[in-house]
Amino acid sequence: MNRTRNSKKLFLYLFFVLSAVWANEDVYRYPLVPQTMITFNATCANLAEKPIVKGNFVQEKYLNRFDRSLMSSGTFIISAEQGMVWETLQPFPSTMVLAKDFIAQSRPDGRISVISSQGNETFRQMADVISSVFSGQSQGLLRNFDVYFLGSVSNWNIGLLPRDRIIASFVVKITLSGDSAIRSIRIFEQNGDVITYTLSNHSYPTALTNHERTFFSIP
Repeated sequence: MNRTRNSKKLFLYLFFVLSAVWANEDVYRYPLVPQTMITFNATCANLAEKPIVKGNFVQEKYLNRFDRSLMSSGTFIISAEQGMVWETLQPFPSTMVLAKDFIAQSRPDGRISVISSQGNETFRQMADVISSVFSGQSQGLLRNFDVYFLGSVSNWNIGLLPRDRIIASFVVKITLSGDSAIRSIRIFEQNGDVITYTLSNHSYPTALTNHERTFFSIP
């Protein structure tokens, strides 16, 4: 049971990695309607045009219980075909990989934990949600969330209220913003914590290096 719950949290941690949230939450005054659906779909299609994205991330986690924030930073790789890699460099080095059939996390002491997707319906469900966001699959977002949209293809803000019961058990809402790429994500958790991810220095290579491909082999 604990392993299942930890796997859910691990997916949620990975799911919410990306870009500069507007100063207010006005997006939740603008539910997606037929008039804005065209722009929303165009925004998702624009994101999906980039099969590989690399860059830097900064995470700020506000801990409601202690009224303090924790910061971390590192680099990321998002591959539509292979999966995602989040390599934390500060304050302590660690690497998390979400591949199509496993999740692996390495820690500073060298320990590696691996969760396989085999026979794990939660894994498959959460992988579908994560893929919807990172690869611009509009239908996946519409299936799993009540969607709100404000802006244009070149400057947009998306609000997500989870329909999926697994996500909703941890998350109240998610706000994303960006332009030609996702620039930030803010996650409001049920326990009052708030996680903000900001992405920068995006690049769009046509292929992964040999070293990068090794991340997606089961350790």
